[in-house]
Amino acid sequence: MDVGKYLARIGCSSPCSPTLETLRCLHLNHLLTVPFENLSVHTGERVCLDLPLLYEKIVSKRRGGFCYENNGLFSWLLSQLGYEVHILSAQVKNRLTGAYGPPFDHFISMVTLDGHRWLCDVGFGSGFQLPLSLETDSPQKQSHGLYRLRTEGKLVFMEMSEGDAVKDPAEDTAWRALYKFTFEPRQREDFKAMCDYHQSSISSIFFCKSLCSLLLPSGRITIIGRKLIVTSLSAEKDQPSKTNSNLSDEEITELLRDKLGIVLSSPLTPKDIDIVPPPINY
Repeated sequence: MDVGKYLARIGCSSPCSPTLETLRCLHLNHLLTVPFENLSVHTGERVCLDLPLLYEKIVSKRRGGFCYENNGLFSWLLSQLGYEVHILSAQVKNRLTGAYGPPFDHFISMVTLDGHRWLCDVGFGSGFQLPLSLETDSPQKQSHGLYRLRTEGKLVFMEMSEGDAVKDPAEDTAWRALYKFTFEPRQREDFKAMCDYHQSSISSIFFCKSLCSLLLPSGRITIIGRKLIVTSLSAEKDQPSKTNSNLSDEEITELLRDKLGIVLSSPLTPKDIDIVPPPINY
């Protein structure tokens, strides 16, 4: 890895000392510059988890990726910068069935810094923006939402507020679990089978829908199939997002280039079909 080029890719200066301030900057900048996307699945390519290939794709070709790619490469960067990093396996809660996916459904990282554990995740789409402290069950307020890490035995549940408590933390709020995980350390190769599954299963959003999404200082921009969705951080509660549902191939190409910084080397086949609910086994 050329650490300097990676840091330049995400808009961070070099050198970086392994501090909490640096970790927060790296995490946020990664989300603001590297899209969450699965376009390789819909351009006839295959996602490979070999680190040199991930570096080539995300840093050299200025692409993005889904969790195995973005978090896989980001955890390598943190290790290169001197952080103590452990790879963890998470199980994402399915919004169709309410059940959790199998182990290795989602790739996340834990950083231990001065005895304090932090959850890092730059590969979940509309997740948290700054590392979350794993030393508290209390709500953690960020600019784009309110989050908490709730512990039940050996399981930790990453949850997001369903209400408007980010504006008024004193307000009662409902919590929605996004995924659950344990602290058991994992290896990169453990995720290969599930990475293949998400590229080929009719029960995976990544196979059923072509998507590309990027965090903005003011909200988020997302392309799903032929639909453009722009959400605003300043929008009033329940105000609909701005959408355009009939993008042409040319418009998608222009949006990817001009708004998301992506130029594809192979033609994209936009896709947005219904996801078949998976069997509930977990």
